[in-house]
Amino acid sequence: MHHLIRINLYSKVWVPGQFLLTVAFCLMILLTSGCKKDQTDAAESLPTPYEIKIPRFFPTELNIPNDNPMTVEGVALGRYLFYDGRLSGRTDPDSLMSCGTCHLQSHSFECGIDHPKFLGGHPFGLTGIPTPHYMMPMINLVWSTHGYLWNGKVSEENPSVSARSLEDFVWMAITAPHEINGDTAKVAALFQSLSGYPGLFKRAFGSDRITVKNMGRAIAQFVRTLISANSKFDRFLRGETNLNNDERNGYVLFMTEQGGDCFHCHGGDGNPLFTTTLFYNNGKDSVFADPADRFSITGNPVDIGAYKAPTLRNLAFTAPYMHDGRFKTLDEVLGFYNNNLVWSPYISPLMHHIGTGGIRLNPKQLADIKAFLLTLTDSAFVANPDLLRPVSFPDK
Repeated sequence: MHHLIRINLYSKVWVPGQFLLTVAFCLMILLTSGCKKDQTDAAESLPTPYEIKIPRFFPTELNIPNDNPMTVEGVALGRYLFYDGRLSGRTDPDSLMSCGTCHLQSHSFECGIDHPKFLGGHPFGLTGIPTPHYMMPMINLVWSTHGYLWNGKVSEENPSVSARSLEDFVWMAITAPHEINGDTAKVAALFQSLSGYPGLFKRAFGSDRITVKNMGRAIAQFVRTLISANSKFDRFLRGETNLNNDERNGYVLFMTEQGGDCFHCHGGDGNPLFTTTLFYNNGKDSVFADPADRFSITGNPVDIGAYKAPTLRNLAFTAPYMHDGRFKTLDEVLGFYNNNLVWSPYISPLMHHIGTGGIRLNPKQLADIKAFLLTLTDSAFVANPDLLRPVSFPDK
C-alpha cells in the first residue's frame, strides 16, 4: 500500500508508507525540541522571583502592588539607582543627588542629626530649598499602610494627588524643588546613554528602554527589602536572649496606660512595627501654622496638627525627632511626654494624660522606658552589606 504526497506544485512522487512515517516522526522531534528550546529561552529571560522572608511575629500581608512583583533583578537594579547621583539627570559633581544622599543606612535610612551636609538633620534640595518636614526612617515600608510621609499625602486613599504609591516617590523626588529639581525626560535619556543600565533594565523588566516609571519600580523593590527585625527585643521575643530588669520595667511602662501610655500609637505585643501608621495630634502645640499637616490632606478639623506616628525602631540612629525636628535627643522626647504636653481642641483622644500635662513619671521610670526603647536598636541592619552603597556603578 502506498500513499501519495505532494512534493511541489508540479510533480507527484510515490513514497513508501514506512518512509513517510519516519519523516513525520523526525519532523515531530524537530518541532518538539524547537518548542522546548523556545520555552527554555523564554524561562531564562524572565526575572527571578525575590522572596521576602517575613520575620517571626511580623504581619504576613505585604504591601506589594500586582504590577511590580519583587524580583532579584529588580532589587539589584533598584539598589544601583537608589545610590546613583546621576538620578539628578546631571553628571557634574556639584549637581549629583540620589535617594542615598539623604537616606543614610547608618541612620536607619534617615538623614541623621550629624549629616555632613544637612546640618541638624534637615535636608534641602539642589536649589537650597529645605524639605517641608524632617525625615522619617525608611524601614519596614513593605508593611506600610495609610500612606507615606508625615501627613500621608502619598496614598492610594488620596485621589487628589497623582502620587499614590512607593513607586511614585522617584518622579516626585526628581521633580521636587526641595529635592532634585530635575527633569524626568533628561533623567531617562541620561541613564539610557549609560552602557551598563539598558541591560539591567532588560533583565528586570523585559525591555532595555529606560523609563522613569521602571526606575521607580526598581527603587521601590529595593526599598521594600529594607527590613529591620533583629533588635534585642526581637531576639527576646524569639527566646534568644533576655531583657534586664530596667528594660523589662520599661516595657511594662510602655504597655501601661497609667505608665508611659505609649502603646496606643506605637503598638506593642501585637504590633512589631512599633507604629500604627495612623495620624495623631500628640500635644506639641496649641497654634498650628504648618500648611502640610494631616488636615491639609483630609480637610477634616480633627486632623489639625496631626502627623503619622513614626516607628520607634532604631531610635538610637534617627535623631532629631518629630516632624519639625524640635527634639534633638531621646531624653528631650521623654521629657516632653512627661511634663510638657499642650492642650488644644484638636488633641488626640488617645493622649490620656493631657489633663496633667504629661505622664508624670519619676526619673527612674523614664530611664527604664528609655532602656526599653533602646532594645529596639538593630545594629546589624545599619551594617547589612546587602544594603550598602555599591562600590561601583554601571558605566561609571
